[in-house]
Amino acid sequence: MGENEMAVACWQFTPTDYFRHMNELQIASGKYVEISYILREDSPEGEELEICPADEPFGFMVGESQVLLALEKALLGMKKGDSFTFGLSVDEAYGEEDQEAFVEVPKSAFIVDGELDESVFEEGEVVPMETEDGDEVIGVVAEVRLNSVIVDFNHPFAAMNLHFTGEILNVADAPPKQS
Repeated sequence: MGENEMAVACWQFTPTDYFRHMNELQIASGKYVEISYILREDSPEGEELEICPADEPFGFMVGESQVLLALEKALLGMKKGDSFTFGLSVDEAYGEEDQEAFVEVPKSAFIVDGELDESVFEEGEVVPMETEDGDEVIGVVAEVRLNSVIVDFNHPFAAMNLHFTGEILNVADAPPKQS
């Protein structure tokens, strides 16, 4: 094969690969995205807060307020197979702790089947509760008093700078159909 023929043969593959890459879906509003990630406090070396492995990806629709806006913005334009690493400040993440989210709840609110559920009366205990509208909220026992419990309803990652490291596993026009 002559020198010119080899150049033509190589040229035939380059545009195909180029156009295939160009046609891959990019993360944009209205797209369904699946990612795997490790979330740490402050930096890539910070305390590990959450892991979402590739075999159990986290999926969400972009632009539908399902995740932090700053997370969406950081991922915009990426494609399947792209890696990411970035930090979010407290303000970009869940904000500072809100003192009004610490609520005093009477111990009588923890009566289950006529008996007081003593297991929830420990600091750090996670307690699911229901609002007046019937919505479930998750709180953490911050303090136990004689007749009441102080429950913290702040997001668990409030007052933290966050650092994400991960990979884009899928970008699609819609979520997968449930079977």
